[in-house]
Order: sequence, then C-alpha cells, then structure tokens
Amino acid sequence: MNLCHNAFPLFNPPSSQLPLTSISSLFNFNSLPKSKFPRATANATGEAPLPTMSQILEACRAQKLDLHLKTLGPFFRITARSLVTDAELGRAEGFVRFWLDGKILHLDSIKLRRETLGMEKSIFGLGLFIGAVAIRHGYDSGCKTAQLLAINDSDLYHSKLVRFYSRLGFKAVYEVTGSSIGDVGHMLVWGGVGTRMDASVEELMVKWCTRFKAPHK
Repeated sequence: MNLCHNAFPLFNPPSSQLPLTSISSLFNFNSLPKSKFPRATANATGEAPLPTMSQILEACRAQKLDLHLKTLGPFFRITARSLVTDAELGRAEGFVRFWLDGKILHLDSIKLRRETLGMEKSIFGLGLFIGAVAIRHGYDSGCKTAQLLAINDSDLYHSKLVRFYSRLGFKAVYEVTGSSIGDVGHMLVWGGVGTRMDASVEELMVKWCTRFKAPHK
C-alpha cells in the first residue's frame, strides 16, 4: 500500500505504470539508522549557489515537461505531464520524516508510464527531472538525507534499479534480504526486500547543479 494514495484521495494513479520502488505505510522509527550526512550551505561548501525550484521547473519546461508539486502535511506528490499532449508521464510520492538527527526525505515511490520507455527522453532523464523536484522540496523542508529502497523483485530488474539510483547519486547502505531478524524493521518500513540507499540532499543538489542552472552569460 502506498502512503500517498491515502494522503491524496482525490488523485487516481495512471492506469499503466512502471514502478521503480515502493514501500508499505507501516514504519518503525527505531529500525532506521541515524543520518550521517551533515547539512551545509552552498557557500560553506565553496560551490556555486544551488539550483532553485524555479530554475528546475524552467529546465523541465524547456524539455516540454510540466512538473507540479502538491503537499499535504509531511506528504508530497510530484506529477510530470507532457506540455505537448498533456498526458501524465510519471510521478513521485513520499514524505518528510522527523528523526533524532534531523529531517529525512523518505522517497516512497517513483513511477513512470510505460509509454515513456520509447520516448526520446530516457528513464534516467525523466527520473532525474522528477527526482530533482523531490530533492529540492526536501532541501527546502530542511532535510539532510534522502532515503529509498531499490526493490528486489528480480535480479535483473533490481540491478538496473541500483545502477539507476547510483547514477542519480545514491549509495547502497544495507541489503534487506528478509533472512534475518534485523531485516524485519526494514521490511515494515519499505514493504519488501531490496537495497536500502541513502544520499545527502545537498550533495545531490550540487551534483545536479549544472544540469538545472542556466549558463552564465
């Protein structure tokens, strides 16, 4: 069951979707590791100013994509539509979770329409645009860390997911196999087995900076 389906009852999911990761709506705070990524400012890291939400959305529109962020309390939903056909191409859902060491951006799911597989924009490209809006939202909400589970439904598909998220900037931190007592808490949180992956929200913003910022004139 998806958390955001309960939080956004007026939205219906696309009829044909390709799930990239999903979780259940049950979670145990004590089962999750403490955040290990410090939060800093762009000036403190010596990097150029981070891309703003408006810059990210402008870059999306340049690719004929219309992205919208809707929030309800800690929950959020991002939808991507084609500016050409007005068809929904994908969406991301999740929530901002409070933790002892700071806020965490919990990425519930990223879903792409099957029609996008044959588009000129790659899954990585479309996923990057959706992910950038989610990460910027997490940054603006004060999150230090982004967390997700690359679900393991099959060895081949799982390896593709891990590569996909690694390219985005996530790092594998734990393999949830279901074979140990220690996995129970993770399975309650994420609703399945797979590779737990974390990323520093700010490091992702820095990594994607040049992709979403207009070049200096």
